[in-house]
Amino acid sequence: MILTIDIGNSNIVLGGVKDDQIVFEARLRTEATKTSDQYCVDLKILMEVYGVSNKDIEGTIIASVVPQVLNSMRTAIQKLTGKVPLVVGPGLKTGLNILTDNPAEVGADLVAVSVAAKHKYALPAIILDLGTATKAIALDRNGAFLGCSIAPGIEISLNALSNGASLLTNIGLRAPTHAIGTNTVDSMTSGLIYGSIDMLDGMCDRFAAEIKDPVETIVVTGGLSSVAEGCRNKMVEDQDLILEGLKL
Repeated sequence: MILTIDIGNSNIVLGGVKDDQIVFEARLRTEATKTSDQYCVDLKILMEVYGVSNKDIEGTIIASVVPQVLNSMRTAIQKLTGKVPLVVGPGLKTGLNILTDNPAEVGADLVAVSVAAKHKYALPAIILDLGTATKAIALDRNGAFLGCSIAPGIEISLNALSNGASLLTNIGLRAPTHAIGTNTVDSMTSGLIYGSIDMLDGMCDRFAAEIKDPVETIVVTGGLSSVAEGCRNKMVEDQDLILEGLKL
């Protein structure tokens, strides 16, 4: 079994992959103050919950956008399994041709989802990753990484609105019923959700205009991917994209 770990700004997603099948998936809250021993205990408990022993782990691989947690998690894995994990980053061969100004600065999460999309879907492709940040990625017909866009995620936008405007409270995320809100809650909901949906469609249109060949696939992933259900562009939802990319 390969233990795949995606360390995001809000959550850590773990997946056990055996014979190309994800046999378990779990989440932890990302906490920068936790020590390697604390993460080691968390991992041990989760593995026991899913009936996985240390002997089952053949290898591990990590994608991280939180450097301070990466170091603690890497040490925790070594303590628990006795194996040194691979870390997605400069120097690791991924098979992904990155055509940006500085390939070394492309986030590990972007690399992992791109590797999976290149392997699974018709190209050219656009990948939408909706999490703490809202990211759009462009892959050309050969599966090369052309570049991306990064915007504040929906929850970040909501928190910024609530914290920056004294009369607007944190309403939580819910589905709007009308674009024209007739009260504060409905107005905020409309702006957040419909605004995000229209941004996703707009970015897909702009990406498609800049990719030389017709886009074959739009893939959406991430913890807030359900928002994309309101988009007019046809999309494929794939929540396992990053774990499958790490396995590859």
